[in-house]
Amino acid sequence: MSKIFFTSDHHFGHKNIIKFSDRPFSDVNEMNEMLIQKWNEKVQPKDEVYHLGDVGLMSSGKLRKILNQLNGKIYLINGNHEKSAQACTERFEWVKDYYELVIKDDEFERGEQLVVLFHYALREWNASHWGSYHLYGHSHGTLPDDKKSNSFDVGVDCHNFYPLSYEEVKEIMKTKEWTPPFQQENR
Repeated sequence: MSKIFFTSDHHFGHKNIIKFSDRPFSDVNEMNEMLIQKWNEKVQPKDEVYHLGDVGLMSSGKLRKILNQLNGKIYLINGNHEKSAQACTERFEWVKDYYELVIKDDEFERGEQLVVLFHYALREWNASHWGSYHLYGHSHGTLPDDKKSNSFDVGVDCHNFYPLSYEEVKEIMKTKEWTPPFQQENR
């Protein structure tokens, strides 16, 4: 059975991201190789990966070569640095600005969980008051995590440069202190 993964902000080919995000790489080639390796350590060819933007800042030809080394079916949520990725649309299952993913999951009341995917962090999103999740990127770990919100940054800078599986996302969400705003107190 295929698995679902989430990630963001690889910035393949972007030399300055090493300095801007204090990444532990000596150069862009080392960074690209490690990002590919960590992706493929977790993602199998039939898995689905939702990439929440900023895939790479390099020529589309060079980016295409990197994308072709990555396992899985990739769905792209546009970030603010997608010019090269837009020229490689054949590698993506689809490219969208925003997406509401419904995952079948018996742990939830209706047997499914809504996951709102957007490059940028939102304070509220569809069904946020009912326990839906929101995953984002863009901030490279610079936004403080809100323990009372079912949202967090899935960018590579926050997760040792690995994509996160849906199961890992659920485990992180279980550490949150979110409570339904309409929950009635026991009287």
